[in-house]
Amino acid sequence: MQIRRRLAAEESIVVETRERPGDEWKAGDAAAVFGFRSAFSPSWEAERALAHGAVEGDLVLPFQPLSFRDFMLYEQHNIGAARGYVRRYRRGVSRLAQVYETITRSVFPAFRPKPLWYKQPVYYMSNAATIVPSGTAVRTPQYTKALDYELELAFVLRSPLFNASPAEAEQAISAFVVLCDFSARDVQIPEMNSGFGPQKAKHFVTSLSGTAVTAAEVVPHWTDLRARVSINGEIVASPDATRPRWSLGEMLAHASADEQLLPGELFATGTFVGGSGMEIGRWLETGDSLRLDIDGVGVIEHDIV
Repeated sequence: MQIRRRLAAEESIVVETRERPGDEWKAGDAAAVFGFRSAFSPSWEAERALAHGAVEGDLVLPFQPLSFRDFMLYEQHNIGAARGYVRRYRRGVSRLAQVYETITRSVFPAFRPKPLWYKQPVYYMSNAATIVPSGTAVRTPQYTKALDYELELAFVLRSPLFNASPAEAEQAISAFVVLCDFSARDVQIPEMNSGFGPQKAKHFVTSLSGTAVTAAEVVPHWTDLRARVSINGEIVASPDATRPRWSLGEMLAHASADEQLLPGELFATGTFVGGSGMEIGRWLETGDSLRLDIDGVGVIEHDIV
């Protein structure tokens, strides 16, 4: 089932659903569709949508996240992004790494994730208050010269979790969306080298697709999902969702270890392999039109201004 929400005339939010693409959209109830009732009032959400430039009838966020945790499930994304970073900012290291990888036919050790990544799911907490819907114009922060996108799969909880097993955790997933984790790459590495996670490099904006789909549509085959990145109408990448280090249930179970998780909280898998500009050497520029889509889940589109 597909789910979307629109800004209504009376400055409230209406929910619509359809069973499959091409069907007529029908009015729905948010609590029935998602399995939980939002912690935010419709009037507050409508005010936020208006502040972002929405007008009557426009799509708004398919749900308003209570919080946002972003995991990193893909080793090859980390390796590819590290290679891309040194190509642009550390050319001496890049040349050394190329020689090492050519001779040894193995990955340059510094490009792999840190040892903890192999032992448990890792994530950072981002800013749920700066999440915007597809279609919002994205302004490059004044403090970066390296704006990047990251194509990710994300989902929202429908029920609380605490010390859950992976199987219990997976059953608590309500619906999936496409997520773009915008990043200021020239700011990100120094922040992370400080010993803390990313801050200004990530928190300025994140976006979700205009539609969500129920868990039953995605969970059985989420690692087989096909995705594309297009910039100015040209497909520049086909990100790969196969071979995650951890399952959805395992990442959620880890997050719930002696920590109460609540309905409405948002979780992302991290970037699919090849799903960021840093991996392929295609950085965003003012005037670009960005499109991220995952088959059967949704589409994100933004103009970069």
